[in-house]
Amino acid sequence: MAKRDYYQVLEVSKSASEADLKKAYRRLAMKYHPDRNPGDAKAEDSFKEAKEAYEVLSDPQKRQIYDQYGHAGLEGARQGPGGMDPGDVFGDIFGEVFGDIFGGGRRGGGRQVFRGSDLKYELELTLEEAVFGKTVNIDVPSLRECQECNGSGAAKGTKPVTCGTCQGQGQVSMRQGIFAVQQPCPQCRGRGVRIDQPCDSCYGQGRVRRTKTLEVKVPAGVDSGNQIRLSGEGEAGRNGGPAGDLFVEIHVKSHDIFERDGADLYCEVPLPFATAVLGGEIEVPTLEGHVMLKIPAETQSGKTFRLRGKGIRPVRGGGVGDLNCKVAVETPVNLTAEQKDLLKRFDAALKQNSERHSPRSTSFLSGVKRFFDRMTS
Repeated sequence: MAKRDYYQVLEVSKSASEADLKKAYRRLAMKYHPDRNPGDAKAEDSFKEAKEAYEVLSDPQKRQIYDQYGHAGLEGARQGPGGMDPGDVFGDIFGEVFGDIFGGGRRGGGRQVFRGSDLKYELELTLEEAVFGKTVNIDVPSLRECQECNGSGAAKGTKPVTCGTCQGQGQVSMRQGIFAVQQPCPQCRGRGVRIDQPCDSCYGQGRVRRTKTLEVKVPAGVDSGNQIRLSGEGEAGRNGGPAGDLFVEIHVKSHDIFERDGADLYCEVPLPFATAVLGGEIEVPTLEGHVMLKIPAETQSGKTFRLRGKGIRPVRGGGVGDLNCKVAVETPVNLTAEQKDLLKRFDAALKQNSERHSPRSTSFLSGVKRFFDRMTS
């Protein structure tokens, strides 16, 4: 069957520029590519025809020969030093059109090797578990190597067949003048082989989604946002590539008593009215048990007491933090008539010398009086 004119194949004029040729070939390549037309022999023939036409017309020397002598003039040139193997006619066009599909692998002299994707797992811990550390088991779903075919993708009793387009290299090349451009093979997608009889378990992919139980040793002192890296526990690689990693991200749940800020802990402790006035000791909680806190007489609500070394030792080292206890003077409730009467007499006694017994109230009232005096003057 006689070959069609290359300009007619690409649907361009004989004066078409390099950009026009590139645009026309890109459109036809996307339209007729075998991956987009599986099992369509006619589309595959059109794809090969467009590929051949672009390979000739995009090369200035070959285009000049073709314009002068037609198809016959190229027969000798195909075997010359500047000629190209019919299987190596993929240029930068395929890098643009199919780059997202084939990208991501390591390129070299052989077929492409793809590293598996990294995974992230969010692990929720209590404050106590984060402070003292813990070993936990987690279930992680990911793509693992298929055990039925050992990652080959081929059914039992069969083997992958070397790709005829790239001859098992996983790549095809195109030479333009002094430049040689390599691209992943579009036929086998960089694998270097084709699967004629796919594995029933992985359907030819070589990987299956499976849940694996992993043991995670959480070190003492971790905080929200810290990550624990488990090398090789991510998704399985392809074409013999290494597996990705699993990153376990820590999230510490809020605590009923303590708030954490780095290595320090904070808590609010209720302080009995009488103890605040007369002084004494109160029991306060720590992560390691209760301790007694000495309260001086006449302690005001909001006063913060620091217990050194009762905080957290950071996971990356350093000194142990402190526990900061903020006292809140508790107002007595549900008083009896007798208790109320005693408080009234107590209050009356205080008011006889308020400047001495309630200096803050006296100062506040004096400030209020001065404010209104200025407003009315």
